[in-house]
Amino acid sequence: MLLGSVTAIIQFFLGYLVSPGGFGFSRWLFGFIDIVSLPVLIPLVLYALLFFLRGVSGDVDFTNFTLLWLIPVAAIRAIGWSSSNDTILLIVVPLLWTALAVGIPFFINLMIDSFRLRTAIVYILCILLLPVLAAGVYWAFFSQHTLLGFLLLFVAHIPLGFSLTFTRA
Repeated sequence: MLLGSVTAIIQFFLGYLVSPGGFGFSRWLFGFIDIVSLPVLIPLVLYALLFFLRGVSGDVDFTNFTLLWLIPVAAIRAIGWSSSNDTILLIVVPLLWTALAVGIPFFINLMIDSFRLRTAIVYILCILLLPVLAAGVYWAFFSQHTLLGFLLLFVAHIPLGFSLTFTRA
């Protein structure tokens, strides 16, 4: 949570890294880097690095580490976003963060549990496509493509649903 607080403070003072344009690729890229995907990918990559270097121990896993990291980031972002009264930022983005924070580790755990080349390729593709899909959800809602936004939001939450259904006891 300390690293998440440091990240939130740095992001607060640096502002957005990508200047959001209209409704095209620059808006999608803004959603990917500054809003939806990168805040979740930073703790996942850091935990993966710590995991492979044997720097983590205990009961914390990919999902717990990422969700704990996102608490201060979400608090700082919510304070800034609340002034705009934008439901995309206040409702959809936390849903997407949760879908990514649970969905990507779900595929990582599947890959670790049953490592076969064919299934590993599928899981890696899912890991790569999920953040792209989440940025697409942000773009679709921002561009007033509501039906497409809800459809993509549903698809982005499928791994979360599977993860909650098939958790190991």
